[in-house]
Amino acid sequence: MLDGFLASFSKLFLDLGASIALPILITIFGVALGEKLPRAFRAGVTIGIGFIGIGLIVGLLFGQVGPAAEGLAHRFHVSLNIVDVGWPASAAIAFGAKVGAIIIPVCLLLNVVLLAVGLTKTFDIDLWNYWHFAFIGGLVSGITHSYAKGIVTACIAMMLTLALADWAAPRIQAHYDYPDISFPHGTSAPYALLAFPLNWVFDRIPGFKNLKADPDSIQKRFGVFGESTMLGLGIGIILGVAGFGLSDPRTDIIKILGLGINLAAVMLLLPRMVAILMEGLVPISEAARNFVQKRFPGRKFYIGLDSAVVIGQPAVIATSLILVPVALLTAIALAPMGNKVLPLVDLATIPFIVALMVPIFGGNIIRAVVGGAIAIGGGLFIATAIAPTLTSIAVESGFKNATGGNISSLVDGANPMTGLFYWLSNVGGWLGIGALGLLTLAFAIWVKIKVKSTISA
Repeated sequence: MLDGFLASFSKLFLDLGASIALPILITIFGVALGEKLPRAFRAGVTIGIGFIGIGLIVGLLFGQVGPAAEGLAHRFHVSLNIVDVGWPASAAIAFGAKVGAIIIPVCLLLNVVLLAVGLTKTFDIDLWNYWHFAFIGGLVSGITHSYAKGIVTACIAMMLTLALADWAAPRIQAHYDYPDISFPHGTSAPYALLAFPLNWVFDRIPGFKNLKADPDSIQKRFGVFGESTMLGLGIGIILGVAGFGLSDPRTDIIKILGLGINLAAVMLLLPRMVAILMEGLVPISEAARNFVQKRFPGRKFYIGLDSAVVIGQPAVIATSLILVPVALLTAIALAPMGNKVLPLVDLATIPFIVALMVPIFGGNIIRAVVGGAIAIGGGLFIATAIAPTLTSIAVESGFKNATGGNISSLVDGANPMTGLFYWLSNVGGWLGIGALGLLTLAFAIWVKIKVKSTISA
């Protein structure tokens, strides 16, 4: 009976989607934090509206770049038979499995415990995106046929994500000018771990280390043509020429110009949709801050938010648009080495992959594109390896597989954290999961010391 209830609840949560589930969750959460019901409800609705707006712009992005991306892939005649069906497949596993329904209260309780003992500074109020932890728990549970392993790995995944968010927070706060904010987002945070060593390497490459390619430097150098909308227009035209060609000049030129103006619109409109989201988050962030300060007086802490808050930044959008053709060409180039995944639906979610890499690279678009290409290239092998398992579990969880073959995704199918847990559940069992739990605990303690010394300095 309990299993049936959990499955039904998870399916309802998945069917509602972020734009409906978040207003409900945020209203309940806001009241629980001490916010008055009308203000909490208004905040929840505003956040839902913000997500609808972001979803519309991301949908516009995919609707425009999708045909060009497919055209570019067809030009190379490479067989990539695992289709990237996007994060919905991952969400189907997350909230379609019975592990998913229990993850939100379990991980929220874990977060409070970690705050209490001082092993994190982040209070993660981004409840919808607990689905990333549920995804890992659902994947491991499906592989091992163990509910307990699924719950434990989901908790370890959250603890690791919180530690990564704490570690990256000082750099990200300084770059985006968001004091006391961190981003424990399951898609974005793991890539920060890659960005720090890559940036160290970039700083030691002669010539490359001196390239200035942040939006301000580009605009100073190119004037009006360096503005974010003009960058979107230029990137769109270049991508259009690469994807559509000029075999039928009249028709293709219209497509190319249409792609250019639509990507310019994305560059302008996405930050404004993010501003609506932020408007709704302010009262909930204030309530969360007051809640923690009352219970942990004198402690320094961060409010954990969705990385959607920063995907509207010009450097993030510009990096993401450039990475669309780069990701496709990378997938094609890696095909002889074993990659079988064709990036497609999740091309529109690349901003979430690079959102926390960009500030670590100082907003340098060239560094972010190179770092993003490395991250996506490595992730394609992870997505290829887990595709059969992800396909079977997604279908069992209720995902409608219209492709008829294996499916995968960049979010979170290509995520290094997904690859780590997938490997451990296949090879190490409880021993491997336990070892990772201890390593995560050690990392959290190291981050606590490191961040404290950074703040003190």
